[in-house]
Amino acid sequence: MNQSHDLFGMLAEFGDPHDLLEATQRAFAQGYRRMDAYSPFPIEGLAEALGYKKTGVAIWVLLGGLLGAVGGYFLQYYSMAVDYTFNIGNRPLNSWPMFIPISFELMVLSAAFCAVIAMLSLNRLPQPFHPLFYVPEFARVSTDRFFLCIQSADSQFDTEQTRDFLMRLNPICVTEVPQ
Repeated sequence: MNQSHDLFGMLAEFGDPHDLLEATQRAFAQGYRRMDAYSPFPIEGLAEALGYKKTGVAIWVLLGGLLGAVGGYFLQYYSMAVDYTFNIGNRPLNSWPMFIPISFELMVLSAAFCAVIAMLSLNRLPQPFHPLFYVPEFARVSTDRFFLCIQSADSQFDTEQTRDFLMRLNPICVTEVPQ
């Protein structure tokens, strides 16, 4: 394979979301795995065409929620039954029904924080710079253009063969993306 270390990848520009979806499916079928697609809006089936699997965000949200609920319950129990015993109306010190609202609120808050943090870290965000910003045509990705980028780190990547493959997908243009 002819991998160029000066290139980030090869970028194909499309004018229609269906063309991008078809091109992505054909690239995946061709064996390319290190690629990404860019669109101004979500396209149904594009993530599956790129080979994305489920992320670990759900398990982080579950763990965050459980930790928040247990932590909230423990904090209330410790403060009411151990640290500052205050018996009201001869009720038991571990009166769990009164601990539920705060525990629930902390569960929701912790789950939300964990969801945001997990999403940012798994997406490697924030990413203030990306090599695609070197390509002037890429500025239209947020308005009316669709792009497929095959990275040079892909094991199938060969500068000429990848360019020829992308040209067979009938894009508007194919551009080399510098590192």
